[in-house]
Amino acid sequence: MGWMLACLFLAFPLKADTILILGDSLSASYGMEEKQGWINLLRPKLGGHTLVNGAVSGETSAGGLRRLPALLDSAKPSVVFVMLGGNDGLRGFSPAELKKNLTKIIDLAQASGARVLLSEVMVPTNYGPRYARAFAEVYASLGQRDGVTLMPFFMTQIITHPELMQRDGIHPNEDAQPGIADIMYPWFKSMITGQLQHQKPDPT
Repeated sequence: MGWMLACLFLAFPLKADTILILGDSLSASYGMEEKQGWINLLRPKLGGHTLVNGAVSGETSAGGLRRLPALLDSAKPSVVFVMLGGNDGLRGFSPAELKKNLTKIIDLAQASGARVLLSEVMVPTNYGPRYARAFAEVYASLGQRDGVTLMPFFMTQIITHPELMQRDGIHPNEDAQPGIADIMYPWFKSMITGQLQHQKPDPT
């Protein structure tokens, strides 16, 4: 009887996790139907766990911060995935302001009891090396906080393949979405299974 119960617990987790995605157009299926986006493609891979897509095209860190309390209240997530900052960079916003907004986002998420998965975001080099370096340092610094897991920006694996990009050269196309889902899966899985923060997940 004991081994049967153990098998049941393994097959049917006692508690399913809810992951809230707080992002911009890279997570909002920009230029395609929502069902074609990487978040929808990732859902079957995560079994009974729930993905709530709170991403909005054009979102900045300040906008995400304003929307977060209502999202936390409605979704009640156990994990919050944050990928914001690209639009801050495109508009030349201050890295100090970006860090302040992301810090508040992390604080709110953790105060709700959620674990935080933070994605790096990079700006084009034509903004100048000093700005790009200050921008990158924001994420490196926040990734050292307790309860925060920092992951690389998935676009670094996509943007070097023109066939995976839309005509604007900024957004991944429909063909890129399955690959993005594959990139994201081990990170989301590690957050669900409670692997140690700052530890690179096993891609298998």
